[in-house]
Amino acid sequence: MKTVRKLKIEGFKSMALADIELRDMNVVIGANGSGKSNLMAVFRLLQRVFSHQLQSYVGSAPDRLLHHGRKRTPSLRVDLDLADFGYRFQLAAQRDTLVFESEGVRYNGFWHEGSSIAHGHLESKLRDAAQADPAHIPPKLLAHLDGLIVHHFDDTSDTALVKQAGDLDDSRHFRADAANLAPYLYLLQEKHPVEFRQVEEHVRLVAPFFDRFVLAPALLNENKIKLEWRQRGSDAYFDGYSLSDGTLRFICLATLLLQPALPALILLDEPELGLHPYAIHILAEMLEAAAKRSQVLLATQSVTLLNQFAPADVLVAENTGGATSFKRLDETALSQWLADFSLGELWEKNVLGGRP
Repeated sequence: MKTVRKLKIEGFKSMALADIELRDMNVVIGANGSGKSNLMAVFRLLQRVFSHQLQSYVGSAPDRLLHHGRKRTPSLRVDLDLADFGYRFQLAAQRDTLVFESEGVRYNGFWHEGSSIAHGHLESKLRDAAQADPAHIPPKLLAHLDGLIVHHFDDTSDTALVKQAGDLDDSRHFRADAANLAPYLYLLQEKHPVEFRQVEEHVRLVAPFFDRFVLAPALLNENKIKLEWRQRGSDAYFDGYSLSDGTLRFICLATLLLQPALPALILLDEPELGLHPYAIHILAEMLEAAAKRSQVLLATQSVTLLNQFAPADVLVAENTGGATSFKRLDETALSQWLADFSLGELWEKNVLGGRP
């Protein structure tokens, strides 16, 4: 189910040159500052490029995106191999921003650059080129690229959108920060009852007090809906503000991973944040199942989560000599160690690398 076969990054943040082959399941580990979060940042950059928000993302500080700044690295390059397609671009520092030096698409084995996409522009010309030349840049490519979104459910504060009433019709796709959790769960309840029941069942596994969701348009404003739920043995009112941070994050993860039509690539940055060890086990089971229908790439600091995967699933991020590199674990080379220790224990013993 691989969407992204290979990813090549040059000159971005801590990555002077990183050439990564991705599989169906990809679990990135590494020390703080090793660069694993920068790998997720590549996809955030891609998302800004595709949505014509590059300039707002760069702001007036392009040096923060360039490897050791523009004096050492005047440009950055990203090259995506998407099996049937390819997409690449190069951004160069110019005054206080980054501009496109080149932008290109591969389709039917050929790269279409130059006049097909143009150069020197401030925002991506990909959509314009696709409209003008659909034979070389098909809509399917745009759909793949639009699906490369990093989900991170870290904001569970009182002002978090996930806890507030949302627009009932905001359910076309599950948002990266779960801001439309209630509308999306309502869609599942009404149109996909099997998957909706699976979400509720998984929530009960990690939160035994949870009975069921109560999802309906607000009585005073039928265009709004709020996350509400019932607790076992209680008639009291409960909403998103009544949930612990970990339980709310798990509901978001279950909704993402159990939905009927998964994103082509599921990108998660530290999904274990705030979860009980048992909930991390359930999370790993959902991730394994999702990897059979889609492609998963996640960065983690959790020994418990790492223990749930095979060595071949794991990429180790190392920052040596001021630059990040990634290597995939070799199960054969680790076979003697794995007879006596788990992957997490080997990580703690610094056998795998990815330690300070």
